[in-house]
Amino acid sequence: MASMGALQVFSSLVGQSEGDNPTWYQHTDYPIYDLRGKRLKHVDNTVGYYEQAPRRVALPAGRFLVKAQAHDYSWVVVPVLIQNGRTTRVHLDDHWTLPANAPKRELVSMPNGDPVGWRAGSTNAIGIN
Repeated sequence: MASMGALQVFSSLVGQSEGDNPTWYQHTDYPIYDLRGKRLKHVDNTVGYYEQAPRRVALPAGRFLVKAQAHDYSWVVVPVLIQNGRTTRVHLDDHWTLPANAPKRELVSMPNGDPVGWRAGSTNAIGIN
């Protein structure tokens, strides 16, 4: 049996509405690709009808590409590393608060400088699950 990890992508938020109910926000769906560009899976990125939390997806350990909508961008392609027994999180919704004293050289950022996660192998990435 292959070693398994998980992926959680905080993609761009989109407002949902229904009748006179207040608007609620959910993370947009996204596909996962292998490193050759073959589409492996489409992720319905919600865990419940009114829930904002993104779906946690089980994946075998390895490297993948995620194509997702990011805040202030249309679509971005992000390489991800899935590790056995760990959850890899990608923050594209502009709501991630960095830990105090986060070393900037270990961050992965959007072209505008917004951080989206840690570099693979970073000591900070190992400390965050």
